[in-house]
Amino acid sequence: MEIGSKIAQARKEKNLTQEQLAELMNVTRQTVSRWELQTAYPEMEKIVMLSEILGVSCDYLLHDNMEADAGRGSRKTVSKPVVTRLLREAAGKPIKITFTDEDVDFDINSKTCRILDFDGSWAYVEYQNGKKTETKLIQIASIASIKFEREDK
Repeated sequence: MEIGSKIAQARKEKNLTQEQLAELMNVTRQTVSRWELQTAYPEMEKIVMLSEILGVSCDYLLHDNMEADAGRGSRKTVSKPVVTRLLREAAGKPIKITFTDEDVDFDINSKTCRILDFDGSWAYVEYQNGKKTETKLIQIASIASIKFEREDK
């Protein structure tokens, strides 16, 4: 199950409408709808708020392979780290990457780019440098945050 379905399911289990959840989260009802439809993804601080409001863990929301235990409402892990799940979700989509202060990559810091592939502790990233499309191998440990950008139509 993916993050949007998990948000919708947990919201319904708490008997909350999208409007009520939006009010608790200080976002619009449309934002909650986009999260549930997976046309947008919540920022990390919103995931923390969601986990607290919905009574689930951040790991549960971020892992495709975590399921609800039958009848108990607790969540169990099947495998795969959060970083792998996040990078898989980001692969091929427009994102902005920011880096830790000591590892700033000025070519792609805060620029829209796409993760083409990742393996272990490295990611292969495509970005625009002027009119030229370039690719670069970056160390995953140097990433401070990933922000999903809107797809250009």
